[in-house]
Amino acid sequence: MNVTVLGCGRWGSFLACYHSKQHEVMLWGKENSRSFTALQATRQNSYITLPEKIVLESNLKKAVDFSDYIVVSISAQQMRSFSQQLNTLDLIGKTFILCMKGIEAETGQRLTQIMRQEINQPIEIAVWVGPGHVQDFMAGIPNCMVVDSDNPATIKRIVDDFNSDLIRLYVGTDLIGTEIGAAAKNVIGIAAGMLDGFGYGSMKGALMARGAREIARLIKAMGGNELSAYGLCHLGDYEATLFSPHSHNRKFGECYIKGQPYGELAEGAATVKALIKMAQQHGVDLPICNTVNNILYHGQSGEEALNALFARSTKGEFYI
Repeated sequence: MNVTVLGCGRWGSFLACYHSKQHEVMLWGKENSRSFTALQATRQNSYITLPEKIVLESNLKKAVDFSDYIVVSISAQQMRSFSQQLNTLDLIGKTFILCMKGIEAETGQRLTQIMRQEINQPIEIAVWVGPGHVQDFMAGIPNCMVVDSDNPATIKRIVDDFNSDLIRLYVGTDLIGTEIGAAAKNVIGIAAGMLDGFGYGSMKGALMARGAREIARLIKAMGGNELSAYGLCHLGDYEATLFSPHSHNRKFGECYIKGQPYGELAEGAATVKALIKMAQQHGVDLPICNTVNNILYHGQSGEEALNALFARSTKGEFYI
């Protein structure tokens, strides 16, 4: 079986290595991009060394033509323009597996929605999300992830074809909840980093409980299953996002509070804008997300925002 991976950053390059253990793999990256240039020159980046059997390719048509399984690992905010580019190619019958977590900041739309809008060809679309860092997987530390789609047969096929001892794949049953939960955990990760910046790491337990609760309310309001917030897509990914030194979103939040620069991609910084839009549209209260948004985009100091969060009126823990 052939597998194409589109996107050669840390996650895309790892997925190429993962799939190459059992399948023929082509890894695509933008020509002259920093990630692709480094891999082309040395077949290495900061995280992995590409096996020789993996074919590197900068021609998108050749990469798409190589396989009926197309794994996508790019920035979530580039999904719309990339889908438009993909739609110029022959995609009929191909299965796209989105292995990134995010919501379009400008519209508040999920990534599968964007693909459906921009690609007018008969394709299958699934998401593959959950906990795990490249560094841990490369060290042989296993974890669990979830696959979801609007087509149960597609989910089963992906799980059957790609399940392994390193990544145990679970069958998702709630595409809305899985996508929102996976994207929102990055925002909670930024909040955790902000707590670290203040030296308030002991508050992360409360952050986990309340963060999962507010995202569960949003998922339910949008027609999903609120229990998804407590599964692998969201709460199950908290350790890797709220505590791990490898987490870009946690580190971004910590650096922001400390006034230090941070040059890596933190998807949660864009996703929080989308979550605020969704919450307003569906009448859902997202106090933690609002706090992160106010700090990042409305000039509120971290200390002031944290105090405001704790000064909220008292209510039952599991209020609707």
